Amino acid sequence: MNSENLELATLAGGCFWCTEAVFQRLKGVEEVFSGFTGGNIKNPAYREIITGRTGHAEAIQIRFNPEIISFHDLLYVFFATHDPTTLNQQQNDVGTQYRSAVFYHSEKQKETVEKVIAELEEKKIFENKIVTEITEAKDFYIAEKEHQDFYNQHRQQPYCQFIIDPKIKKLTEVFSDKLK
Repeated sequence: MNSENLELATLAGGCFWCTEAVFQRLKGVEEVFSGFTGGNIKNPAYREIITGRTGHAEAIQIRFNPEIISFHDLLYVFFATHDPTTLNQQQNDVGTQYRSAVFYHSEKQKETVEKVIAELEEKKIFENKIVTEITEAKDFYIAEKEHQDFYNQHRQQPYCQFIIDPKIKKLTEVFSDKLK
């Protein structure tokens, strides 16, 4: 596959260990990096992000093949595997660094996000209103090495078992046709 045909998607849905684990399993997703975006300092470290004072969100950046999986389909997986109705919180992770956000890389992506949210709202998929932030993608800072591929390397940790395993289970049940 020529890497020129790949597109970028940048998503924040709470802890980046969770979102990374979900998107690594999808056909057409070539790479997933955990990192930080949407904040106001350059090259932040994890220890700074978790204070909630930098403005960054824990996020993932995905390189994907749109001929295999569309941005639209990535968004449906994204919305199904986190709670986009809680402001600055995913389960026990609380703070702006855990906000739900899509950082779009083109006007087409922005329009697609708006369309998907409108579809989900119209279908009343969620009990509460979707509060996912839609923001133009800016600098993305890759997190430290110990945060990359976290779930696959630490499945026995309680956080992985109680928080990430249910997301993977839902992914395999609802989106089995999209799995590698």
